[in-house]
Amino acid sequence: MTDSESGGTPIRSGRDSMSAPRYMDIATFMRAPVISDISAFDIAMVGVPYDGAVTNRPGARHGPREVRNASTMMRAIHPTTRVNPYELCRIGDAGDVPFTRIYDTEGSIQDIAEFFSSLSRAGVTALAVGGDHSITLPILRAMARDRPVGLIHIDAHTDTWDAFMGSRYSHGAPFRRAVEEGLIDPKRTIQIGIRGAQNSTEGWDFSASSGMRVVFMDEVARMGIDAIGEEARRIVGDGPTYLSFDIDSLDPAFAPGTGTPEVGGLTAIEGQALIRQCRGVQLVGADVVEVAPPFDPSGNTALVAATMMYELLCLLAEARGLND
Repeated sequence: MTDSESGGTPIRSGRDSMSAPRYMDIATFMRAPVISDISAFDIAMVGVPYDGAVTNRPGARHGPREVRNASTMMRAIHPTTRVNPYELCRIGDAGDVPFTRIYDTEGSIQDIAEFFSSLSRAGVTALAVGGDHSITLPILRAMARDRPVGLIHIDAHTDTWDAFMGSRYSHGAPFRRAVEEGLIDPKRTIQIGIRGAQNSTEGWDFSASSGMRVVFMDEVARMGIDAIGEEARRIVGDGPTYLSFDIDSLDPAFAPGTGTPEVGGLTAIEGQALIRQCRGVQLVGADVVEVAPPFDPSGNTALVAATMMYELLCLLAEARGLND
């Protein structure tokens, strides 16, 4: 039996891998099949094991492998919406970006862009796991080459700073570069969960002056998740939109395994609820970034990231069904 014959449910060797013991087989995202023919899939989950652009603690290069392992805990049917993404779309694991210039920041960015461009040309929706947040820039280069997209950015940081130590491509700069390159529409961009003291207001200032809606964490606490979700849907409207979820948007009590933790963030349930509030948005891609397993021996951060990834997968599958 093929996965297409089974209505999209991941199948290996004639059996349902979702029902097999979770400790069996090669670890793939959500126990989905490994993609060998991209034309046979609608949604590709991709690892981007790169953290060459971090400004402090490395470790996110190990994120995709640990999230794959933790994602074996995920099941098919969403507990609230009852969505089964595998019934809506053909979903698989496309492996990791094959880096050829890992010590060259701009070369690595090009490697990422080339890989995601191949998915985009094939009409496949991508769900990426990083890696540091610099990976979102080349993904946007691949996906938004024809028109700028809206952006829902859930993070502790705006990531709109400029050069750091001579580099314009640190993980603190992807969305500044994306605005400059016309990849995102800043007036259709919302940044949610921003917090933490800074030595400069440069990033906050750029986001605001470019037209982005910046929602600091104290405003999230005052307004509540439902209202913030409504605001996000209003900002991005009905146009194509990308969603980027930085795991440090969560309080380190829930996700300590990240390079730049900031106290006072979202709880895990708030993170899930915020993603669920984006149901109905015309999502064209998404990512979960900045999972750094070496800073969390418990493995909980990878499990939280896999859970957020599953929430995004459900949204992408629904959006893909509507767009098709």
